Amino acid sequence: MILFTATGQSRAKTWASSEPDPPSVFLSLLCDESGSSQSIELCYMSVSSARAAAYKILLRVERESSYALDLLHAPAYVHLSRRDHGLATELVMGVLRWRSRLDEEVAEASSQPFKKLDVEILVALRMGLYQLRCLNHIPERAALYESVELVKRARKRSAASFVNAILRKVATRLESYETSLAEDSVRTTESIARALAHPRWLVERWTHEYGVQVATKVCEHNQSIPATTIRLRLPSVQEKLAREGLSLKPAQLLSSARIVVDGDVTQTQSFQEGNVVIQDQASQLVAALVGSPQLRSASRLRILDCCSAPGGKTLAMADRNPEATITAVELHPHRARLLRRLLRGAGTQDNVRVIVADAGRLPLASSFDRVLVDVPCSGTGTLSRNPEIKWRLQAADLKDLQRRQVAILNSAMARVPPGGRILYSTC
Repeated sequence: MILFTATGQSRAKTWASSEPDPPSVFLSLLCDESGSSQSIELCYMSVSSARAAAYKILLRVERESSYALDLLHAPAYVHLSRRDHGLATELVMGVLRWRSRLDEEVAEASSQPFKKLDVEILVALRMGLYQLRCLNHIPERAALYESVELVKRARKRSAASFVNAILRKVATRLESYETSLAEDSVRTTESIARALAHPRWLVERWTHEYGVQVATKVCEHNQSIPATTIRLRLPSVQEKLAREGLSLKPAQLLSSARIVVDGDVTQTQSFQEGNVVIQDQASQLVAALVGSPQLRSASRLRILDCCSAPGGKTLAMADRNPEATITAVELHPHRARLLRRLLRGAGTQDNVRVIVADAGRLPLASSFDRVLVDVPCSGTGTLSRNPEIKWRLQAADLKDLQRRQVAILNSAMARVPPGGRILYSTC
């Protein structure tokens, strides 16, 4: 018997739009020695769940200006195994961190004008190239094959050979992406921006304000992979997390903060029950500085959170001050709904009132003992966790942000009586 194997993929529209991801078809034709077919077998081989998830997330980041971390922790991807979720996270965050370097290589290798590439094709190329450049444990054939398959699934079958050719071409080049510059390297704003994948205008601004050395350190930090920091809502949770296989170490600033050394906290029962939240130390510290039980007077503490969504600081303040009354203001109705859902899930909705309003024109007559003014900002202090921000932000945005920040601060100050405390925070 002679076995011939042919590969292909159905063009059925339902496959391109349904969940889970559509499989590729492998047709096995069993023939005798004369060449006559005896039987046909069909088997299905899908693109890996990790790459399929990463591709969808990156497309949404591009099309909808979504935030990658929110999507990575969305219910749609809770079914991923720890290993697949880890790879999906690596692909998404890596592509976003190194986007300009990836695009530069694609543009040099492409026979088509870079700006004319469809987003479905560009995202697949970025993913494939990132694997070739930065993930040594990924076989080259896997990076090539699955990038091509992703394009086919996106109904861009005519571009499959183009994607294959580009990735094979760049695979022959020796190129590496380093998260830090050599000590003896020539450092100009242009070389820093290129080597460390940042917009040039942003590097120029930091260089002007802080000098070349500091600007370089900032860019290097942004390209590093940050540790996952969590907040324990109950001290007893740590023992349960250890039993669930999570390895932790104390954080530097707060007793409630822990750094995840090993394990996926999102897969633990404690996280799913809401007893553990993922929250940076700086964010936890802001909530702690607003007030604590030791600082309260005999009367019930009144707290105003001016820009409350997504709600991490609001929840932390409610946990630290369970007897306080908290008014959480949010401008956007859909974000206010998400905040209410978060508080309900955490069991703290009773002492937190969420209102939809413009914090720059607060519709509140009462005064507050503590006011948190966590203003909308550029987000450049969070680029290691939210690298997509650097590709969206424009220099002109900073003036508008400053105007909004001043308006919110002035409005908040009018709600603080003598002896009250106002905390202004921004990244």
